[in-house]
Amino acid sequence: MPLRQYKPTTPSRRFRRGSTYSELTRVPGTNRTLEPHKPLLEPIKRTGGRNNKGRITHRFAGGGNKKMYRIVDFKRNKLDVPGTVLSIEYDPNRTCRISLIEYTDGEKRYILTPEGLKEGQIIISSDTADIRPGNSLPLRNIPVGTQIHNIELTLGKGGQMVRSAGTSAQLMSKETKYAQVRLPSGETRRVLLTCRATIGVVGNAEHENESYGKAGKSRWLGIRPHVRGIAMTPRDHPHGGGEAQSPIGRKKGPSTPWGKPALGAKTRRNRRTDKFITRRRR
Repeated sequence: MPLRQYKPTTPSRRFRRGSTYSELTRVPGTNRTLEPHKPLLEPIKRTGGRNNKGRITHRFAGGGNKKMYRIVDFKRNKLDVPGTVLSIEYDPNRTCRISLIEYTDGEKRYILTPEGLKEGQIIISSDTADIRPGNSLPLRNIPVGTQIHNIELTLGKGGQMVRSAGTSAQLMSKETKYAQVRLPSGETRRVLLTCRATIGVVGNAEHENESYGKAGKSRWLGIRPHVRGIAMTPRDHPHGGGEAQSPIGRKKGPSTPWGKPALGAKTRRNRRTDKFITRRRR
């Protein structure tokens, strides 16, 4: 998916770089993209970063364009029924594209679009499926070394890992009960062989090279301006105060507005699943 470099007609456009959306399915005879499949849409409640008491629990969030949620099939539990790729569509809620699949029984579902998936191709979720992008199999039936995405952690819960644009994991080995999977972060983790995964690399890999170019693009996405702690007063942030921009963290190191360590502090506290990690990402 190539990127478009905008002409510098304004200062904000000089550094803006975005997708051409050339891979999306168009209405025949026009340049308009297809409308999403209405039965697979749900409204998204906008919170503005507030909880049920009206208090801000997520700072610097609010505004943004209205959007509907696309119901994506992460479980891939329609087994042994082939489906045809009807269209490749834009999803405002994720970095990759989604594909509308029509199965032979008439049901339609959205899935994440892997690299190489085209309109008209046949995909299937089966224990005996071919090793082709878009097909879903249990880990025990996938050859070692294969690139996979949309990996389950709990059998039947649906894919939870490796769903962002351009990412993929690699199946490293198989043991008695578990498979060892190397994740995009570099971490190697054990996953049950009965869990499902989808073959291929998630599409739209050029997403990481996009550049907003202007503050307004962040506002369209619902991201409000982020104020630096060093620009605040001491009562508002531990980094604040001083006659000028003084070095932060002279006593305790960089910290959050509530005094918790901000850089280098361990945040993982899930001892129950530590045993499944064979190699840390660092």
